[in-house]
Amino acid sequence: MKAKLLKLNLFILVPLISHLCFSGCVPGTMDALDKTSLEASEFQQDYQNGDCYYYFTESQLQIRKGKFDKAVFYLHKAIEHDPDSLFLQEELAGLYLRLQNPEKAMEILEEIIKIDPENIDSLVLYGKLKQTLKDNESAKKIYENILKKDPLQKEIYLRLGSIYMDEEKLDDAFRVYEQLVQFFPDSYVGFFFLGKIYAETGDLKQAEQSFLQTLKLEPDLEEPRFELINIYETQGKEKKIIQIYKDILEIDPDNVRAHMGLGYYYYNIGRLESSEKILSRLGRESAGNPEITRTLIRLYIEQKNYAGAIIIIEGLLKGAPDDSDLHYIAGVAFDGIKDEKMLLYHFKKVKPGSRFYKNASVHIAFLYQEQGEIEKGIAFLKDVINKMPENSDFMMYLGSFYEEAKQFDKAVETLKKGLSISPDNTKLLYRLGVVYDRWNKKTESIEIMKKLIAIEPENANALNYLGYTYADLGKNLDEAEQLINKALQYKPDDGYIIDSLGWIFYKKGDYQTALMHLNRAVELVPDDPVILEHIGDVYLKLGLKSNALIYYKKSLTKSKPEDQTGIKKKIKELTGKDI
Repeated sequence: MKAKLLKLNLFILVPLISHLCFSGCVPGTMDALDKTSLEASEFQQDYQNGDCYYYFTESQLQIRKGKFDKAVFYLHKAIEHDPDSLFLQEELAGLYLRLQNPEKAMEILEEIIKIDPENIDSLVLYGKLKQTLKDNESAKKIYENILKKDPLQKEIYLRLGSIYMDEEKLDDAFRVYEQLVQFFPDSYVGFFFLGKIYAETGDLKQAEQSFLQTLKLEPDLEEPRFELINIYETQGKEKKIIQIYKDILEIDPDNVRAHMGLGYYYYNIGRLESSEKILSRLGRESAGNPEITRTLIRLYIEQKNYAGAIIIIEGLLKGAPDDSDLHYIAGVAFDGIKDEKMLLYHFKKVKPGSRFYKNASVHIAFLYQEQGEIEKGIAFLKDVINKMPENSDFMMYLGSFYEEAKQFDKAVETLKKGLSISPDNTKLLYRLGVVYDRWNKKTESIEIMKKLIAIEPENANALNYLGYTYADLGKNLDEAEQLINKALQYKPDDGYIIDSLGWIFYKKGDYQTALMHLNRAVELVPDDPVILEHIGDVYLKLGLKSNALIYYKKSLTKSKPEDQTGIKKKIKELTGKDI
């Protein structure tokens, strides 16, 4: 079998071969910290008969066993016998990194550098640690300093270049990679990223030469070939594009990205038969090859190239017309271009056994809701529940649809059925409490919210709902205030919860404090009609009728038609006119 192409991407900036890197220290770090200023063999020769060597050896044994705490203990003992050994200090710094204690490692490295500021190995470790801790400004200064002292530190060019690339400082990145290839003309990584920079700055000729040089040094790389395709697409060089795709597939016949890209390219240049042949074959293979759907999602859906995704999916579906995964991805793509008709068509093709069935069904239900087709949504969700009778989530969705249709008895029945399957489901309990409230069954709503809070005391929404209900009823106002303040511990910047606190003070007759909180709430949620109405109510109590009228009118413009009766009445009382 022919060798697969080697993949080269941005992660190549983390050095391919490194004798000094991080591992198991802090999240996202690199490989294990190795020995630096003095090789272990030299260290052993110096301490063949000493206690220092004994403790050092014991620390290495503990490291191999994964017992890093014990390794630290023995390494400290070794350092007691040779406190001037930079090698031992660097070993200790590495161990602290493994123990997720970068601060201690930093302390040791800084002490080493104070003793020997010209120690390149320590500076390298120090720079890496700064980079790992996201202190890129310090890391850059350290790396630049290292390269002034020793321009043959190949790995440092790569690390420094990666920082400049991440910061989009292309001039600095270019300078670093150009120095790299001057000192190391066999650095295919350096030429690759020079090509990336040339392409980004529009110098396609130099970009092409850099990518070709990358391939000359490392012929089996995949990524430079795709970069060349991008260049040739810009230049309209059809033959070169097709040839590169064929070169990739000659080396790696199973390369999904190349097959997909070539099929898409054939479609775009009007070679529809060739496109269909490639894409339909990929479709037939997709059920047994998850890389096909992964590639489609990564290169097209995640990049929001929905039009391109649709072209490819339609080709794939010709080879696999019943593939649920492909239909789901098609639905997502059509959702991306806001084609609701095709979205529904593809989501409805997703079968109950598919891993995407639940997501597709939720999409369909809430699309019906957005369209105002509540009865269609109810019928659809009932059908889904018949297929998945043990899934309480769909009962919650159906309950919310019944609630919107003001069929509160059916909503309660459905939600209780869900709770019979999942008794402590706080989402179902919350929805049930809301339904009871909207059904004007305040006592039942309060009991449900209390039950929810007993199960999940930190549920800010339930705490707020119960507190606001008390405030609206004008009862248990001190308890209501406690509930709202507790909710704010979990969601301190939630405008709706802050509105509840303001409403409690309104009910207590403390209108200035109420206004302070309500003004904060409206800053966070400027267009909520209830908050606007509450501010109007406070101004009315303060005798500022003109201010009250302003906020009542604002509330009216933001309210749904079915919710406008009360606010219209307040405006009429102030103006004497019907609205």
